[in-house]
Amino acid sequence: MVTHQVSVDQEQQVVVKRYLDSHHGEPAREWRALQLLAEHAPRLAPAPISADLDADPPCIVMSLLPGEPLGSGSLTPPQERALAIALGQLWQAVPVGLVTPLEGELTRSHEFVRLVRDWAAAPADPGPDPVVREALVSGTTWLVQADFAPAVPGSAATPQVLGQGDGNLSNFIWDGELVRIVDFEDSGVSDRALELADLVEHVSTWRDGGLDAERFTAEFDLAPAERARLADWRRLAALSWLLYFHQRGDVDSLRPQAERMLSLL
Repeated sequence: MVTHQVSVDQEQQVVVKRYLDSHHGEPAREWRALQLLAEHAPRLAPAPISADLDADPPCIVMSLLPGEPLGSGSLTPPQERALAIALGQLWQAVPVGLVTPLEGELTRSHEFVRLVRDWAAAPADPGPDPVVREALVSGTTWLVQADFAPAVPGSAATPQVLGQGDGNLSNFIWDGELVRIVDFEDSGVSDRALELADLVEHVSTWRDGGLDAERFTAEFDLAPAERARLADWRRLAALSWLLYFHQRGDVDSLRPQAERMLSLL
């Protein structure tokens, strides 16, 4: 599903992003994040230039970042290190108390859990592949029993952060030295465990980018409670992809995703 259109003006070095789908406040979320990052981590994301959030469609103009998106091949060790540094900067730079919620906005964890549970509740034929069938049954059974209690605001054990909201590697721009971050339309209050799980279980990361999830997540100084949450968030993220591929009949992707899901269970 196409949710936005992007045009690049190389001469002016700007990007114009138009939002074709904004029912979850995507333009306002992105503008909020860009403004906060411009103040607290100005080199990490595009600089916000202007916004017309009431236009049809809504539109944001931002600076063009140098470099190329990750994800065109397996990540190199320098790229992995730069990616980890960029995520750490994002989570540390912006005080989460400054992320003013939009009307009706939930935390990233609430939104993600609700989305996957809605998908899991939709009736569907599991199909003939026994591995896919086992993964769907096991994953949805686990989901019924899983406890996704929200992080406690201000808790040192599960600190809340500004989350980028989309772990696709193409949202991380590599210039040969640094990684910068784009696409904040799904950003919001989150926790580090969820954001890490969203990244390492994204198909662009583990399947296409060859990222070793255990090695990468070990680089982050997570509290024991966050480590426990990370395991469950990874299962939920993997299940979300399994349900996504199943709903769309993507046979080529289903079997590898089912195997990934079962390995996490």
